[in-house]
Amino acid sequence: FQIHYAGVADSSVQFIFYQPIIHRWRETDFFPCSASCGGGYQLTSAECFDLRSNRVVADQYCHYYPENIKPKPKLQECNLDPCPASDGYKQIMPYDLYHPLPRWESTPWTACSSSCGGGIQSRSISCVEEDIQGHISPVEEWKCMYTPKMPVVQPCNLFDCPKWLAQEWSPCTVTCGQGLRYRVVLCIDHRGMHTGGCSTKTKPHIKEECVVPTPCYKPKEKLPVEAKVPWYKQAQELEEGTAVSEEPSFIPEAWSTCSVTCGVGSQMRLVKCQVLLSFSQSVADLPIDECEGPKPVSQRACYSGPCTGEAAEHSPEETRLLYGSLQELDELYDWEYEGFTECSESCGGGVQEAVVTCLNKQTREIADEALCVSSRRPPQLLKACSLDPCPPR
Repeated sequence: FQIHYAGVADSSVQFIFYQPIIHRWRETDFFPCSASCGGGYQLTSAECFDLRSNRVVADQYCHYYPENIKPKPKLQECNLDPCPASDGYKQIMPYDLYHPLPRWESTPWTACSSSCGGGIQSRSISCVEEDIQGHISPVEEWKCMYTPKMPVVQPCNLFDCPKWLAQEWSPCTVTCGQGLRYRVVLCIDHRGMHTGGCSTKTKPHIKEECVVPTPCYKPKEKLPVEAKVPWYKQAQELEEGTAVSEEPSFIPEAWSTCSVTCGVGSQMRLVKCQVLLSFSQSVADLPIDECEGPKPVSQRACYSGPCTGEAAEHSPEETRLLYGSLQELDELYDWEYEGFTECSESCGGGVQEAVVTCLNKQTREIADEALCVSSRRPPQLLKACSLDPCPPR
């Protein structure tokens, strides 16, 4: 090569040389017929041929050149003459005990990679043949290349994922000033059915503040007076009432009557986990663990007045019983062991009995046993004592 620089001195010239193709695919002759008579089949294949050495080499050498296209195998029928010596049945060649054509066989599709929104699933494909005994065995893929190979990957679950659907807002809860409004939010699948599976992180809010532009005017009232204790207790009970909402919540029922007619007793009530189904306007019971937050108490102490039948001023302890809950009593009073009684015998073996008293946990003072009514009384404990033998008389 002679190079003449027409530009500046540091110009460069690049030469690219292509390596000549020395390996090419070559179509083979037809393989022997699968049957000697009565009709069979035979196939061709392709082999990689070295042009310099004139010999067949491994297929990988022909894959180096993209322009090398491997020829597809050909299939043709052969030996179609009937077989008179075997009553019309064709004689199977000993080197190929096969009657039907080789075929593609697939494994079941794998599970979809996504439950919605589009995923993929795969399977394995292999070329198999079946002998005259019905045994199926894998063979080289070229024997099945006369038919297209089945796909090994396909899309699946192309439908949309469930998503939140928010309905219209309800009217404001007030007719003037600031209030609240609510709406129903449902998880809807691609068929429009109410379902689960929506992310709680993306759920639209179901409650928000609202303002009615109409100003609120309150008539002038008398000065407020302090509510008496019974009325205050009634107001507390009304305040405890919880309405069923669209979110699962604990709904306590009314308290039962006091277990005693006088003195300190207990009251029971049933606490359920419920939710309001807006689309059917019905209330459904749910498992307890579906509701969040602390569960309201289902038992508390009650005081029905002194058992003497005479009116009396409530002591501070009776007032606590009258207006406190069972949980508060549990925090303040409990049964405790205070030691043992004297031995029933001075010698020869006796017993001592454990003394159980109701104590105020804060002051450690002995209290009336009625104040520990909500706690389970400890079991009676006995122990042996004075085990020395008595002296002879």
